[in-house]
Amino acid sequence: MTQQPPPPPATEPAAPRLSLTEKASLTSGAGDFVTTAAPEAGISAVTMSDGPHGLRLPKESGDGGQIDLHSAAPATCYPPAVALGSSWDPELAHRVAGALADEAASHGIRVLLGPGINIKRSPLCGRNFEYFSEDPLLTAEMGGAMVRGLQESGVGAALKHYAANNQETDRMRVSADIDERPLREIYLRAFERIVRRDRPWSVMCSYNAVNGTLLSENSRLLTGILRTEWGFDGVVMSDWGAVRDRVAALRAGLDLQMPGTHGRTDAEVVAAVTAGELDESVLDTSVERLALFARRAGEGGRPGPRMSADEHHRLAGEAADRCVVLLKNERHVLPLDPSSGSVAVIGEPARTPRYQGAGSSQVTPTRLDTPLDKLRELADGARVDFAPGCPAPGGEAADTAGALADEAVRLAAACDTVVVFLGLSAADESEGFDRGHIDLPEEQLLLLERLVAANPRVVTVLSNGGVVRTAPWHDTVPALVEGWLLGQAGGGALARVLFGAVNPSGKLAETVPLCLEDSPSHLSFPGEEGHVRYGEGVFVGYRGYDAAAREVAFPFGHGLSYTSFTYSGLRVERDGDAFSASVTVTNTGRRPGREVVQIYSSGPAGSTVARPPRELRGFVSVTLAPGESREVAVGIPRGELAYYSAREAGWRVEGGDYGIEAGASSRDIRGSAVISVEGDPSGVALSGRSTIAEWLNHPVGGPLLMERFMAARAAAGAAAGAMENPTMARFLAGMPLEVVAEFPQSPVGPEGVAELTALAAAGTPAGDG
Repeated sequence: MTQQPPPPPATEPAAPRLSLTEKASLTSGAGDFVTTAAPEAGISAVTMSDGPHGLRLPKESGDGGQIDLHSAAPATCYPPAVALGSSWDPELAHRVAGALADEAASHGIRVLLGPGINIKRSPLCGRNFEYFSEDPLLTAEMGGAMVRGLQESGVGAALKHYAANNQETDRMRVSADIDERPLREIYLRAFERIVRRDRPWSVMCSYNAVNGTLLSENSRLLTGILRTEWGFDGVVMSDWGAVRDRVAALRAGLDLQMPGTHGRTDAEVVAAVTAGELDESVLDTSVERLALFARRAGEGGRPGPRMSADEHHRLAGEAADRCVVLLKNERHVLPLDPSSGSVAVIGEPARTPRYQGAGSSQVTPTRLDTPLDKLRELADGARVDFAPGCPAPGGEAADTAGALADEAVRLAAACDTVVVFLGLSAADESEGFDRGHIDLPEEQLLLLERLVAANPRVVTVLSNGGVVRTAPWHDTVPALVEGWLLGQAGGGALARVLFGAVNPSGKLAETVPLCLEDSPSHLSFPGEEGHVRYGEGVFVGYRGYDAAAREVAFPFGHGLSYTSFTYSGLRVERDGDAFSASVTVTNTGRRPGREVVQIYSSGPAGSTVARPPRELRGFVSVTLAPGESREVAVGIPRGELAYYSAREAGWRVEGGDYGIEAGASSRDIRGSAVISVEGDPSGVALSGRSTIAEWLNHPVGGPLLMERFMAARAAAGAAAGAMENPTMARFLAGMPLEVVAEFPQSPVGPEGVAELTALAAAGTPAGDG
């Protein structure tokens, strides 16, 4: 078994001496974004804020603010997770989180509600803009870096949404019905990595149920897995409004109901303890955790000098630079020349950008850079003209659409290059509902068709919080830029990339399918009658596209540069209980550039469980000057090669030969090697119901059974000689031993099954029984 030990629990203060009523009050909020204080026990209130990518500050401070998704004081809006994930840059995420903590501390906020690390199971999820990736390792590296960045600067993280919150449809009630292996390998894996390694102060439980039990009342997930297995010592808080039964939630391991209910559910807790329905020690344990939570918030860290608003904005711009993904660049249309020529900028998103998602994470920015303004600022001799092309949502009347399109086409025909901005509106994707499709608006696609006919030099820039379908129109444009939602400084980042002041280095953190129907989750999303079946199992995202050999528009990990890179000399060496994959990367182009090297594994051959063709095991970025080469290395702990065995209730590394691949994307593999890995001993107890294959694969049972087969060879019975006949061996492999024992010529009779089972349990090898 491969199981990391949980981290040692922090020393918790003894339960303060409080009345039952006072203790109950601590386990719910005093307001919308503030916890309850108990000054006489030294427990201070903790103020929190929405803010995975920026603070949603109430206009008036005091009680933690009232819930208002649209009215807030200004704060820096950094690139949301959909963009930040495409940077593949944990160090950048760490810096952004440190700046968020700096800004939060200046407003008296001690806990930021984020990061969100749910897996992008379907491109339709309306909240995908808040999540990093379809891969749990990439998600854990980016999310973990944000947790560290926040908490090292004295502001706590609230890791969310635990767990399997992968859709908005019926999110308050739906049961995510997931088999144990995908639950562990895909949907809990990032949470596990971050909890064990990065020690978040708090975890936020989600609204949904898992396998029929609401998360807020799910003792297996909140206590058995999160605390007992992973060693979590922080506070479990509810998502806002996720508690249905306060007493059941406390009993399951939920410490803090948010927001407060003005004492109503506190009274339910008091009544349950008084009636003997809830042991007071359960309440005391939550109070102890909340006391530690308040102490951590009070002590915080030792943040450095405060950053100015200008410094925050510059960092937001630097982050946005790294998030832009160049999907296509035929005939080197990009970068544009800022010193000469003419550029037709088409599309309202260039003038009125959409830079963040809708819902509880909305930030009122301190300022906003628009792509159009920044393109004009950077143009040093080039002429930049603009036409909206299509009516803005809620803007011009629909009957003006034809005139706007005609104006845009005339401008496109008169300029050297066309840069058209396309994308989705807040009405298309938001917290609270899922998308019904992944297509761009029809009027935008019709406009694009006319623009290409007028001028073939068209650069398309996308602005979207979730994947959009680019097929078949991406074949008609020479250049395509995925701009995601880039925060308040994203307009400058797009201008810098388009004019070549920044060499793009972003890589897709999710697959862009040719059509929605190709998505592995398509037939089971978003479920029906209160249940959603995760029928694709572990084959989520690129794992599923690769396993089904489906063509995609752009694969996971894909992203081009204005320079080019070659890989050579991949080698994999054992390093203690880990492996190190090293490869030399060379910049073969004419510009400095950054490359993200991705390391995948496959195999082993003959695995006893279904495995994807490849899985991300690590990544590293390298920045190289033209002609420069450098060797980079990625460590692969042996445990990363494990799968989760539901039968053995733990992680298990299979023995055999594993493929190790270095790639520029999941489908652009530049080098491969093979490593031989010793497997973990089986933890399965053999019995008569175990199959012949299971017996033969067992380190003790296999030799015992083969000894019986060999001893019976002289009898030349059909069953006795079966293992020498490949067809019969395969035929028998799936049969339980107790069934084979009933065959007249079996080398093991019914009376011998119990004997063999006892010998295998005792660990007695062949010849010693």
